[in-house]
Amino acid sequence: MEEEDDMVKEGLMASPREIFSISGPIHLTTIDWNNSYHRTSVASCLVQAVYTLERDRQQNRIGLKSQAHHWWEFFNFTLAETLIDQSDGSIYGAVFQYKLFSYNYHNTPYSKTPPLHVIAFRGTIMKPHSRSRDLRLDLRCVRDSLHDSTRFVHAIEVIKTAVAKTGNAAVWLAGHSLGAAVALLAGKIMTRSGFPLECYLFNPPFSSIPIEKLVKSEKLKHGVRFAGSLVKAGVAIAVKGRHHHNKGQEDDSFMKLASWIPYLYVNPLDPICSEYIGYFNHRNKMFEIGAGKIERIATRNSLRSLLTGGGGGGSSCSDSTSEPLHLLPSAYMTINTSKSPDFKRAHGIHQWWDPMFNGEYVLHQFNQ
Repeated sequence: MEEEDDMVKEGLMASPREIFSISGPIHLTTIDWNNSYHRTSVASCLVQAVYTLERDRQQNRIGLKSQAHHWWEFFNFTLAETLIDQSDGSIYGAVFQYKLFSYNYHNTPYSKTPPLHVIAFRGTIMKPHSRSRDLRLDLRCVRDSLHDSTRFVHAIEVIKTAVAKTGNAAVWLAGHSLGAAVALLAGKIMTRSGFPLECYLFNPPFSSIPIEKLVKSEKLKHGVRFAGSLVKAGVAIAVKGRHHHNKGQEDDSFMKLASWIPYLYVNPLDPICSEYIGYFNHRNKMFEIGAGKIERIATRNSLRSLLTGGGGGGSSCSDSTSEPLHLLPSAYMTINTSKSPDFKRAHGIHQWWDPMFNGEYVLHQFNQ
């Protein structure tokens, strides 16, 4: 057993978590596209396929030794395109095509069609071949500058090409961690352009202090966030008044996103994404206590962006790519309420297709 572990570490064998027959949802022999667990499992497994594609490349696993193809073939997808980062040559994403897709499939309000294409993006891989580039992009997420990275510019071009060919209804986006940031930013851009996409965001980074994880007292959490909303609303009114921003343009830019409801997957024990729970809960709380007017201003702005002159939720569409990713009006949130034993599990992609998964499901829609 120790010999096998050493071989995995040295790259001579695939990790069990990369092998579909060991770690994948092999019980899903038939997919019901109306079942949210089934759709979540497919989307998350296609993201895992991208991780494994890159690991196959790094470890030179070809032919019978390659593991990635099992993650898409099981669900009747083919690999249409691999997305390569120009900076380090790593595979950061892929376009998967559904083999059983039919344009004659009649969609009704009670029936979901399978996607023709799923464009999936992996997160950070802490291995020598990809670590440096991925960590630099992680830093861009924190600095709200992911939009002008060569990886994202390439990703949005691929997405626009797919939508131009098949229409936005036939395209899904999916991503985990850094990949979720890419998918979220692309989803916002496409929605503002009039082409909303179904979007599955697993453990997306929240570029702010993780109050949800750091502060235990619910009253203290609310107090900190309430003070933050007051400050943001006050600064927004002062700054935007001074710069004579057009209010109609501000509202239009933010509200274009309100009807778009991406699927958001978060774990309260994961400090990278857990603040999304507090972000939406706080907004609801503010409306409950009659402070909705303050929160309507605060929720569409970032204090850092306001003070530095960067993009904000109320900026024009051309500037909105530099806004913080978490400025999100609406989301269908899945919260993993199972107890993850450590950070690696809490932030991992495998939790989202676990048949023993326990979750809380909440729809958050922005009140105009």
